[in-house]
Amino acid sequence: MNHAEDRVVLVDEDLLPLIERVADQLTTVRAFIIMTDKPSLPETSLSPVYSYEDLVQEGDKNFSFVADLDENEPVAMCYTSATTGKPKGVLYSHRGIVLHSLSLGLTDSTAISEKDTALPVVPMFHVNAWGMPFAATWFGTTQVLPGPQFTPELIAQFIQEEQVTITAGVPTIWIGLLQVLEKGSYDTSSLRCVLCGGSAAPKGMIEQFENVYGIDFLHAYGMTETAPLATVSQLKSHQLKDTKEEQLNIRAKQGMAVPLVDLKAVNEHGEIKWDGKEMGELLIRGPWIADAYHNDERSEATFKGGWLYTGDVVTIDREGSIAIVDRTKDLIKSGGEWISSVDLENALMAHPGVLEAAVVAVPDEKWQERPMACVVRKEGSVVTEEELLQHLETQFVKWWVPDQVLFLEALPKTSVGKFLKRALREQVKDHARS
Repeated sequence: MNHAEDRVVLVDEDLLPLIERVADQLTTVRAFIIMTDKPSLPETSLSPVYSYEDLVQEGDKNFSFVADLDENEPVAMCYTSATTGKPKGVLYSHRGIVLHSLSLGLTDSTAISEKDTALPVVPMFHVNAWGMPFAATWFGTTQVLPGPQFTPELIAQFIQEEQVTITAGVPTIWIGLLQVLEKGSYDTSSLRCVLCGGSAAPKGMIEQFENVYGIDFLHAYGMTETAPLATVSQLKSHQLKDTKEEQLNIRAKQGMAVPLVDLKAVNEHGEIKWDGKEMGELLIRGPWIADAYHNDERSEATFKGGWLYTGDVVTIDREGSIAIVDRTKDLIKSGGEWISSVDLENALMAHPGVLEAAVVAVPDEKWQERPMACVVRKEGSVVTEEELLQHLETQFVKWWVPDQVLFLEALPKTSVGKFLKRALREQVKDHARS
């Protein structure tokens, strides 16, 4: 709040204790507005404090807001989820939000329209709920908002009761939903597609949605810096003739750039070949792509020559579809060779006994770094370390296979549901076998 220089804070009633604890440290805030449906305000040490509902009722119904604003003026700011460092503020312009909303309605993007009922299982602070509320309001889409205390059971219930047609969230949300669908008898027939982003989705999970429940799984890629839509994995017309397995492999990639977005990938030798094999850091530019962080010296290292340097290592195939290999900071370098934690994680989560998996580097005297697999078993699963290592040995060269599998009750996550590898490395550092 201090970094953003917030002046007015709108706060849900259940978050009052958190705000009260830091209120004396808020250097720019001048007022607090409490979001509550109750007739009177709760007791609070905040001051001055107002009721949102009262302010709405007291407003002039005949007031006409006319502003002479440049379309490039800032309209909103979100902060990165900070899996590797302090959050960074990203400003969005009126123009960028409008064009991004338009892109969400394109047929080969997410095709949001008036006919849809949208359920974004994404917090508003996470890149404006991926821009879905803006697009849905513009197109007349019915919106179902799950609230802050949602569970996989509630998501399944909302889909059934509200006849949701499109929903969006990070992979951990859909892992939880599949668990519920496997146990219950929820009707998901209204759902035309699941939009998944934030991190790479396991191929086994995509297969379940596509082949077991008949729901299109739209794998997408984006960041807070990209507002967030940058790529979507849609099948091209000629790919509709491919086998189910070939189509699944396409769906497992992050897809092609949406219109108006340019991308390329570079490594130490220059721009990589579009052969699906050579790896490089993904660079993106476009009308809704950020060109700097708000008041942050890290801008210089991230935005260069009109391009956003994403920090994601990718391959690009001849169709122009990207596949995330890893974050540059999460790649594991063992004996001078790179190992992709993403590929190992997806393979582990394809095992029927695994609910969640994250792979991190642990120090090694001989090889510099070695991968450690951290696994959460599915309920009732008794899968062993030996079984999981054997499962990986059938898919990867020997030196890629982790030396150890550590079973945990839960994996640390960010506020938006991504695996928090920074915290995980710290958590497991004393468990590595020498």
